[in-house]
Amino acid sequence: MASMETRRLEVLLELARQGSMRNVADTLGTTTSTVSQQIAALARETGTALLEPAGRGVRLTPAGRRLADHAVTILAAVDAATAELDPGAEPAGTVRVAGFVTAVRKILMPIVADLAVTHPEVKLEVREHEPAEALALLAEDTVDLALTYDYNLAPDSSGASFASLHLWNTPWSLGVPANAAAGAAGSAPEVLWAYRDIDWIGNSRNRADEDVLRLLASMADFEPRVRHQADSLELVEDLILAGMGVGLLPSDREPRAGVTLVPLKDPDVRVRAYARTRHGNSTWPALAAVLEHITRRAAGLPGAAGP
Repeated sequence: MASMETRRLEVLLELARQGSMRNVADTLGTTTSTVSQQIAALARETGTALLEPAGRGVRLTPAGRRLADHAVTILAAVDAATAELDPGAEPAGTVRVAGFVTAVRKILMPIVADLAVTHPEVKLEVREHEPAEALALLAEDTVDLALTYDYNLAPDSSGASFASLHLWNTPWSLGVPANAAAGAAGSAPEVLWAYRDIDWIGNSRNRADEDVLRLLASMADFEPRVRHQADSLELVEDLILAGMGVGLLPSDREPRAGVTLVPLKDPDVRVRAYARTRHGNSTWPALAAVLEHITRRAAGLPGAAGP
């Protein structure tokens, strides 16, 4: 069956309501010939007769009446979608978001209450994913917004395919046992060199952490022994506290007692957070409203300024 044009469904629905091609033509501002042509074309598209003789006129066949019933729902859905996508319309609809846990907790959850007040017809659907996973979902149109991050020393090239809004920068440090922090100083490669004989902790769902470690270690001319992988920052701290290794941790997060953060500089290590959308989609009022709230929230966070 070929696709049906909504204009022809409108003609069919008017005919079902008014029962006369002349009345339909007057209502739609056209001619009876045009009405007849539209119904005939719709019959060809559906592959079934929609009209049958009735005295001197015509009436809908049972199939025509069933299609007219469906037309009510179809046209209502088209009208709703058109209104939702109109850049000048009141924001409405469900915005599907995939993002890493820090961004979801830091900028998405805090705007939920405000969004409910300013745009009550906008709903959020949230999924927790690491950047590569979130971008894959965005590319296949499973989500509308991806909250992702990369490192200044390990840029995410796949993110360049999308429209990106920079949110913040966060410096990262090396998390080590407090009793093993003495003597770790100097440039980032020198800091890593001090722990060259200790096991390292990588990220179980994002290769970028290990890429940064290996890059800095290569500057110090050694190969880090990445023995553990953990996605949770709390688990990274658990491993450090147990004396099982050292690993990268954000500098703006107070570690638990027993874990010391050793600053990394020359080069510094920074995580850069982004809100990414498919090109052109940010004009959708619902998504635009969410991005506006996110932008305001991110502007008040440390590290919001800068590239």
